[in-house]
Amino acid sequence: MGIGDSFVTAGDLDAERLTTINPDPESVQLLTPEGERVEHPDYEISLSDAEYCGLYRDLVMVRRIDVEATALQRQGELGIWASLLGQEAAQVGSGRAMAPDDMAFPTYREHGVAWCRDVDPLVLLGLFRGTNLGGWDPRAHNFGLYTIVIGSQTLHATGYAMGIQRDGGENAVIAYFGDGASSQGDVNEAFVYAAVYNAPVIFFCQNNQWAISEPLDRQTRIPLYRRASGFGFPGVRVDGNDVLAVYAVTKAALDDARSGQGPRLIEAYTYRMGAHTTSDDPTRYRLAAELEAWRLKDPLERMRSFLYKQQLAEKSFFDDLDAEADDLARNLRRACREMPDPRPLEMFAHAYSDTPPLLAEQRDRFGTYLGSFAEEVAR
Repeated sequence: MGIGDSFVTAGDLDAERLTTINPDPESVQLLTPEGERVEHPDYEISLSDAEYCGLYRDLVMVRRIDVEATALQRQGELGIWASLLGQEAAQVGSGRAMAPDDMAFPTYREHGVAWCRDVDPLVLLGLFRGTNLGGWDPRAHNFGLYTIVIGSQTLHATGYAMGIQRDGGENAVIAYFGDGASSQGDVNEAFVYAAVYNAPVIFFCQNNQWAISEPLDRQTRIPLYRRASGFGFPGVRVDGNDVLAVYAVTKAALDDARSGQGPRLIEAYTYRMGAHTTSDDPTRYRLAAELEAWRLKDPLERMRSFLYKQQLAEKSFFDDLDAEADDLARNLRRACREMPDPRPLEMFAHAYSDTPPLLAEQRDRFGTYLGSFAEEVAR
């Protein structure tokens, strides 16, 4: 949550907020909500038919993972789930703009970026089920572990980017965070260090309008991307429901960072159509009309309309994709329920590359404690 932690009710909300849900003219947009292709003087994109279809496939598969995970949590198979419903374009567009050697530092909601970095969706479910004791190997995917501490990953990303400089590397880093996290000291400190050291890091803010129950006007009185100028680097706002615009803006920012032009702040203006997590009830603090207005800007429907209008895909493509998504959901559901419980001592295995003596002592004591139960059963 951002500044403050009090809940407000839908009845307390100012109806004027409904007039501010559309991206302002400053937002970069290449695809209208109706799926019409538009041009922007500073950003352009030219992809093959297969690449356009590939982006739509990403959107569909990522949403299906999210929907299935939410259902599994409601059925008691996951402890909790942080939905990305409505934010698929922001994550897929930025994730696909990364080069293989670039590094990403996520929050706990970047399931779409994880998909783009080839992290097995089942591993994500295992994390929220509590069976894999951590997640994945960040080095294998150039995708950091999920971060629960709000905003801390921006400092990790900045430090990693400064390390790239000192190693003479040519890749870049992207740090994901939300509008609520923009109020955290860690984020602002990361901005300072990145600017002063001209670090090759992109700060990617998914402004989904709500920091749990706190609206955007509790975080800022100006568009978030303008904050970058106060720290000495450029910022840009992009229509976060436009996967083409997000891809173009992120790619340009990463290219600039790799060429030594320093950090950038991207504000992807989007909307969290679901709950903050499955423990949240958004009907307590936001208007139903606001949600309905944003449904008209759905990133999947926008891209689907574009493919139809440009005749880039036939009906068989969409039918096959729906079948593929069904198969993915079915397999995830089965595999999730079949996940074995972890061995308790495994929690010590990957905390450090060289286990310190104190942790080794704790591990051994815990092992002895667990062993005492086996002795009791044997008797």
